[in-house]
Amino acid sequence: MGDALGIMQVAAGGAAVLVAEMAKSSWETVRAAMARLFRRGGEETAEQELRLLDAAHARLVASADSERASVEQTLQQELVIQLAAFLQKNSDAAADLQALADKVDESGEIRGRVSVHHNTGSQVLIAGGSVTAGDFTYGAPEEQK
Repeated sequence: MGDALGIMQVAAGGAAVLVAEMAKSSWETVRAAMARLFRRGGEETAEQELRLLDAAHARLVASADSERASVEQTLQQELVIQLAAFLQKNSDAAADLQALADKVDESGEIRGRVSVHHNTGSQVLIAGGSVTAGDFTYGAPEEQK
């Protein structure tokens, strides 16, 4: 019974992180990490799990702003069930999912002060994490992570 409870806790934490990341620019990175995790169940399982994850992502992104909170709550509940079922069959993946959730939580908590002066004719980019565009990547300095 303790294992089932632990799996549900990991699944709930993972689902919360996934829903939070779905609307962010970092979604593709998180999706790639989930693909690696799902491959522990085999390629066919990974494809099925990713189809469900992609469908959830599409529903969230397509939702109206006024419905977003409701859609997020529904998706989180669905993802808890999906992840718990996967972890029941692949319990060795629980530690990896927990590590992913912890890593994303930590990086999502970066806060800073921003001051912009004398920026006429320039662009200002403010992000809560790493920014990637083509072959350009900017991340927060290591001491701030």
